[in-house]
Amino acid sequence: MVTTTTSEAQAISMPEYDRKSELQAFDDSKTGVKGLVDAGVTKIPSIFVHDQIKLQDKSDSCNSQFSIPIIDLQNINKDETLRHEIVEKVRDASEKWGFFQVVNHGIPISVMDEMIDGVRRFHEQDTEVKKHFYSRDVTRRFIYNSNFDLHRAPSANWRDTTSCVMAPHPPDPQELPALCRDIMIEYSKYLMEVALVLFELLSEALGLDSNYLKDMNCAEGLFLIGHYYPACPEPERTFGTSSHSDSGFFTILLQDQLGGLQVLQENQWVDVPPLPGALVVNIADLLQLITNDKFKSVNHRVLAKKRGPRISVAGFFRTHFREEITSRVYGPIKELLSKDKPPIYRETTIKEFITHYYKKGLDGTSSLSKFKLCN
Repeated sequence: MVTTTTSEAQAISMPEYDRKSELQAFDDSKTGVKGLVDAGVTKIPSIFVHDQIKLQDKSDSCNSQFSIPIIDLQNINKDETLRHEIVEKVRDASEKWGFFQVVNHGIPISVMDEMIDGVRRFHEQDTEVKKHFYSRDVTRRFIYNSNFDLHRAPSANWRDTTSCVMAPHPPDPQELPALCRDIMIEYSKYLMEVALVLFELLSEALGLDSNYLKDMNCAEGLFLIGHYYPACPEPERTFGTSSHSDSGFFTILLQDQLGGLQVLQENQWVDVPPLPGALVVNIADLLQLITNDKFKSVNHRVLAKKRGPRISVAGFFRTHFREEITSRVYGPIKELLSKDKPPIYRETTIKEFITHYYKKGLDGTSSLSKFKLCN
């Protein structure tokens, strides 16, 4: 006679966890992670629980002996010697870190603070109003949703997001939510000015003419993202944003003072502490591709926290899906190649690269591997 234990009987009678249905139900609610928090959840839903192996290294993360380089851009166009020093710092940071912070970049503190407040206002407005912007149509100008890769990623992240194409063809102001419309337009103008300076510095750091990357049309596109990370009841079981690298040429990040951003350096997770008035700059995948691995696009993540909300605004410098110029071809810069340094990557269009990035989602693997040549 075969006996069945109570636990075995429960396992037999319990229906298999239907992840697909839970994901769809969460998506259909159109209320995001904030909706869960507003409903008073004390445990995070299963779709947000991350693999224990990825979670366990949280205990190992610390400031350690590393600290993100801080680069002062003041008087960059007034002193040639100073500019040369700054270019050297940008080169060093781009090769060794893939990350640095910039200060005295020209964006007023008041504009930065208002941009953070604009993201807060949108996400904290009446839910029924906010729902009208909820979409997964990547060709729309302004989108609100939770996790662009919700139905593909191994686990969902504890955050909600707005995204908008701000360049090369700015949206009609009426396409933007009234609560953050004016500041999105103003902040984007300032951000483009900072980006043009950085494209010059990065070009010079590669030993090229200061206009080289701009002449390649790397500076045309701006995709603006507003992340809202609500307080998490079980931060030890999930991430705000899981480990990933970015898809464009580079990203300029404005973060509030709550912290949580970390970058992977020599197999250690290093905190990127909020610095009042600073912007975080990180090299992204397409810049690593065209520099033939000279500049590094490195993995980074955001920890979930008991406190919240954490708010950040990321400017991704690349074109997006609906722009016709996504068909432009990019490959390793010929001036950086030689017999000893052959091309590592094949040529690709931005559309092909971004489509692959979105299809893959934030699974912790590099998007660049698909484009490597077999040398």
